[in-house]
Amino acid sequence: MIYIKKILILFGSNSYEHEVSCDSVNFVIKNIDTKKYNYDIVGIDYNNNWYLLNKNIKITPKWLKEDKKIIDNTIKFAKKYDVVIPIIHGNTFEDGKLQSLFELNNINYVGCDSYSSIISYDKLLTKLILEKYNIKQVKYYIYQKDMNLNEIEYPIIIKPCKCGSSLGINVAKNKKEALKCINEALKYDNSIILEQYIENKEEYECAILQDKKKTIVSDIGIILNNGCIYDYKAKYKTKIETDIANINTKLKKEIQSTAKKIFHILGCKDLSRVDFLYDIDNKEIYFNEINTMPGFTEISMYPKLMNIKGVNAKKLISILIENN
Repeated sequence: MIYIKKILILFGSNSYEHEVSCDSVNFVIKNIDTKKYNYDIVGIDYNNNWYLLNKNIKITPKWLKEDKKIIDNTIKFAKKYDVVIPIIHGNTFEDGKLQSLFELNNINYVGCDSYSSIISYDKLLTKLILEKYNIKQVKYYIYQKDMNLNEIEYPIIIKPCKCGSSLGINVAKNKKEALKCINEALKYDNSIILEQYIENKEEYECAILQDKKKTIVSDIGIILNNGCIYDYKAKYKTKIETDIANINTKLKKEIQSTAKKIFHILGCKDLSRVDFLYDIDNKEIYFNEINTMPGFTEISMYPKLMNIKGVNAKKLISILIENN
């Protein structure tokens, strides 16, 4: 008799990326292998209450209006399942909080552990660690209230240290714009980082997947953003195009090897997407950031890159489950 694993799929939470999670969870539900897995869907609202949903519905940001059953004892409930798949982006999951809860209660889950998630979600911590391993990064400044913004090299890109999906990110060309952008970034986090802005650049992404002990590294994706910032709106609202980068073999291998190295330096598990900036004028590649639970929507780069690598959506989800 074949044992059908019980899977709990989580989405939502009080993250700024709640709506993205709704799109991502539909992709997972659509592609999970129902011959191998029996799953339930639980939505987490903005107050972190858990609700069991009818798994025949299509999840939308208005899911709270659907028929649902509140779950009083979330730990006891989650422990009934073989594996939990938390399709939650940003705070609550990518910042390590939910992983810590699972780890304390011996609950198997898909994704990076609490340690690597905490580090990877904090852009400053990530930068400081990777500097020690000589990973190339653009020049940056740690924002402090008393810093002299007249002494900074413009243009600069200003971003919150701990926030996903490129929320709160803006470019400033002078001090006046910098002050405005800093105030915007402070809405998302009290720690701000200011980075050198490369005008003539390309943005590359590389997907990493662990299949048991084997690490699968994807081809290189390119963001066709026509010089725009690849921010939250660009990623999920305007549907900026992505493609496979037509780059020389040397650059491709450098990005792939660096992405894999970063994945292991930060202690990541199961999956991540590593993003890079390429300075066209100086022909230099720089690490930009890592996402430990990348988007799983129909237009997201991570499943696209894995599909091109020969790992279709159904196989991808099965690998992530079987890893745990």
